[in-house]
Amino acid sequence: MTFIVRQISRTADGREIIRPREFAQAELSIGRNTECDIHLPDLAVTLRHAVIRQLGPSRAEITASAGLPFDVDGRSTERAEIDAQRGANIRIGAHVIAVSREAERDAIVLTVERVGEVSDASEAKDEARAFSLAGSLPGKRTMAWSFIGLVLAVFLAWPLWSFYTNSQAADRDRPIAFHADEMWSSGKLSLVHAQLENNCKACHAQPGVAVRDTSCVACHDAVHDHADPRRLAAAMVQPGAGKQVQLAFKSAFNVPEGRCVDCHTEHEGATAMPVTAQKFCSDCHAQLKERLTDTTILNASDFGTDHPQFRPAVRTSAMPPVVQRLSLDARPIEDNGLKFPHNVHLSKTNGVARMAQTMQVDYGFGKSLACADCHVPDPSGTRFRPITMDQNCQMCHSLAFDRIDGTVRTLRHGDPKQVVADLRAFYRSTGPVRPINLGGNARRRPGDFATQATAARFSFASATRTGRADPAIRATFSEGGVCFECHKVIQPAQSGTGTFGIVPVKLPDRYMRKGWFDHAAHQTETCESCHAAPTSAIAGDLLLPKIESCRACHGGETAHKEVKSSCAMCHDFHRDDAAPLMVRNTRERGRRVDPSNELKAIRRDEG
Repeated sequence: MTFIVRQISRTADGREIIRPREFAQAELSIGRNTECDIHLPDLAVTLRHAVIRQLGPSRAEITASAGLPFDVDGRSTERAEIDAQRGANIRIGAHVIAVSREAERDAIVLTVERVGEVSDASEAKDEARAFSLAGSLPGKRTMAWSFIGLVLAVFLAWPLWSFYTNSQAADRDRPIAFHADEMWSSGKLSLVHAQLENNCKACHAQPGVAVRDTSCVACHDAVHDHADPRRLAAAMVQPGAGKQVQLAFKSAFNVPEGRCVDCHTEHEGATAMPVTAQKFCSDCHAQLKERLTDTTILNASDFGTDHPQFRPAVRTSAMPPVVQRLSLDARPIEDNGLKFPHNVHLSKTNGVARMAQTMQVDYGFGKSLACADCHVPDPSGTRFRPITMDQNCQMCHSLAFDRIDGTVRTLRHGDPKQVVADLRAFYRSTGPVRPINLGGNARRRPGDFATQATAARFSFASATRTGRADPAIRATFSEGGVCFECHKVIQPAQSGTGTFGIVPVKLPDRYMRKGWFDHAAHQTETCESCHAAPTSAIAGDLLLPKIESCRACHGGETAHKEVKSSCAMCHDFHRDDAAPLMVRNTRERGRRVDPSNELKAIRRDEG
């Protein structure tokens, strides 16, 4: 009584693996139980599904043990006799048991093979369990608590210990190395604060306390408020319900509202600090006049759609000086004390143009004067150097009045009293130039009667020259004179007894101090595209372009324009004489700049 069981399994590439077992017993159990002689790992098979008995050398009987049928050659039954000599196929679940006889060994052979898919809960699970690490690792709960402890140790205890040891250190800056509390940092400092990368205490003065403004003003001591704090608070939009809840949470966690870091956020990466959004400004300025009824500032919320006309500071009276902020729509006339027609100097056909042509070699003029011949950019490129008599006007408007041995004497510009004194001295101390034919070595010829007339005129001129000082002074300060040609002259109170004066010339270096304009950023444009200088006939013409001219290229922050321009492009919250932060960031492209040093450099260069 012998059974030979051959269990067939297949590898991943389909190759068969046959595991034979020999049983010298009369019957074999079949089922899902691992103790069965023929183990079928399938939920469709009961623990002890059937029993197969050997009835003779080539005959066998199979009967169901749990009352569930099986198939024998395709017929469902609970009992069947099988002739092993003829062979048969028993189907139980996803497995087929082929019955045959091996005459040489006088045994019945049962070949077991899986022919269908088995349940995931049986073989698949067993295989997954066999090849998983579940049996080699601790339980999930243990591992979860272990990881919690590890996280607390690495990301809480270690940083606290690092911070404590640093706070006990005497040195202000920590050595450049990895410190555990850096794991709490949300990112790199911006470029302007990169030097504080290893000095956390410069801003985080107390552990667990939010950064205070005192830490900021410790370095930025020149920063001032945007406006009076009380009026600034009155101009702000009243917070809604959501904002009030947010403020309540901030107050509960000792985070006061209105700190520097509310706008100047840090740890955003090693780049320039982000530009202030337009909404930050429009929250107050969109309806500022409704909240501050006594303010002179007009409402503005978007440069492209809601911005008043430019209102530069114009000197409307030179004597006495009066400066007013006037809208360009009112066509204001400036009284700067100067007579200067731009159209005459920029003409391409008049005498000025011809004179410029004769001075090409000396001063590099073209076929006529151009704006750049007088207006020279300052070192920053933002504005222009002041126009001066020595650097600009004197090239064409000479004040020379005498020559002594090759030395040219000139009137002193800007000092009327000195001009009067020089003219009086000239006519008192020096006589007229002696004609050559009156020299002692001149050859005399008979009949040279003209010498007598020349000598008579020379004697008369020498005798009366002193008396010609007053007419010369009057001519200098009157129409046709060198002073009167460019300046407004203050006549003496009484003719012949007083002194002449000049109305002081005052040309502003900036017309719009509330805003900012960068000429260097507009080098692609010509001067005439914004300034109507070629058609300006008087110095009082205000050659500033209106807002409509700027809007040809510039729009608001969200406008579909060539240049999107938020408020920060022209205005700065902490306004000073330096360019707004957005302009500096754009021009310097990440290079750190101290605006105070930049301004000092400009002023130093301008003398």
